[in-house]
Amino acid sequence: MGDSSSSKCADLTSAIDRAAKLDIPTTIVVFGASGDLAKKKTFPALFHLFEQNLLPKRISIVGYARTQMSPEEFHKRVISHFKNDSKKESVDGFLNLCRYVSGKYDVADDFKRLREEIENQEAAANIDKSGERIHVYYMALPPSVFVDVATQVKNNVYDSSCINRLVIEKPFGHDLESSRNLSEDIGALFNESEVFRIDHYLGKEMVKNIITLRFANVFYEAVWNRHYIDNIQITFKEPFGTEGRGGYFDEFGIIRDVMQNHLLQVLSVVAMNQPKSLGAEDVRDRKTEVLQRILPIQLEDTLLGQYVKSVDGSKPGYKDDDTVPKDSITPTFAQCVLHVDNDRWRGVPWIIKAGKALDEAKMLIRIQYKDMPNSLFPNLARNELVIQVSPKESMYIKTIVKEPGLSTNLAMSELDLTYKTRYHDVKIPDAYATLILDVLNGDHSNFVRSDELDEAWRIFTPLLHKIESERIKPLPYEYGSRGPEGTYQFVEDRVGYKRTGLEYHWEAPE
Repeated sequence: MGDSSSSKCADLTSAIDRAAKLDIPTTIVVFGASGDLAKKKTFPALFHLFEQNLLPKRISIVGYARTQMSPEEFHKRVISHFKNDSKKESVDGFLNLCRYVSGKYDVADDFKRLREEIENQEAAANIDKSGERIHVYYMALPPSVFVDVATQVKNNVYDSSCINRLVIEKPFGHDLESSRNLSEDIGALFNESEVFRIDHYLGKEMVKNIITLRFANVFYEAVWNRHYIDNIQITFKEPFGTEGRGGYFDEFGIIRDVMQNHLLQVLSVVAMNQPKSLGAEDVRDRKTEVLQRILPIQLEDTLLGQYVKSVDGSKPGYKDDDTVPKDSITPTFAQCVLHVDNDRWRGVPWIIKAGKALDEAKMLIRIQYKDMPNSLFPNLARNELVIQVSPKESMYIKTIVKEPGLSTNLAMSELDLTYKTRYHDVKIPDAYATLILDVLNGDHSNFVRSDELDEAWRIFTPLLHKIESERIKPLPYEYGSRGPEGTYQFVEDRVGYKRTGLEYHWEAPE
């Protein structure tokens, strides 16, 4: 008899392969095609899929933006952030798929011209309109024009004989009320099954791996609860500030920019109960259940910071940017304690932390286990499971061992899975490429559902309104530091995070 687990893995792989290679004629319209998001993320992700032969065989890509550009200028923008080692024949082949239409975002005639371009491309490819087709409308746009573009698409481009999919980038609103208004406006135009709200952290390799890690391994899931876990930290750090986009960032701040979406989505995957299946709605049901049990965040459980210039003066402070108001109280750093009020997690604090202009680039999940009861060994450090999402995908368990040899001293070591060394022949795809492939396959598993979004804003909106109405002043911290003074004391005092014990320093191998 064959190995059933291997058989299931093979079946899953073949299913993915079949889904990725469906020969359904597809048109992708990238709105905001002249902007930074499209240049830096959307087009490079599409090119990556093209290189891997994961795009449909009959596909057309149409860029749409207000900027007037010749085809040559558009192509130059498309490839501006491709990797230097990209093969010329691959680049040329991809550019042959790309067309450009310029137009405003609120003028019906411009969108009718876009519809004509789509129809011309399909006619040139001899695509049978009576057969199955997919139209993807990717909005790499600021939220201020989401509804205008969606309205024009529905009125002048939408083809009811096609499978239509609308992709929306964050931010999804500014608070609970604006998010609900946006959802209502989009919902009046498109069915929920047609809407894909992208949170690119859900496409990252290590985040997608959490479900497998938990529910395919008995020794993780058995201790994945309040009886064994003391606290969980989810940390996002960037080593650069808001250079070039300070005025834009000041409208949102670090909580709206990173925490309400990216980190809370990661939390929901770590905290959720086992879904009934791996189907998209079963997974999103479990994530939503978790969010519904999170209590609104209190100001006293929050620490805010705003960076000032570096110690040596080489890096400017946040308010040194001329586009940022001199009296701005917008936090560029925030640390919050959340509580999930259900049987699995009641009493376990969750600490989410995000900041710009810090000492390093890192995003990780740190699960700290409780002290060993009735231990034979005094003053033990705690076991920890650490999942590093970026920049070096890895996972390790901090484990206490006896030093080798005749010594009886204890040492902290790690059970280490570093992807770069273990899977050195595997190229991990960009998160955007992963999610665009999901859109093409119609898989909603890694996209945000409207009720998830509603719950996320419910959790953060009271805090955001209090910060703004009472003008809570963030603590200063130097550019390139580890954050405001008292950051680590805050965690130890509020949640009992234990840093004492055996010395331990770990770095992912090169």
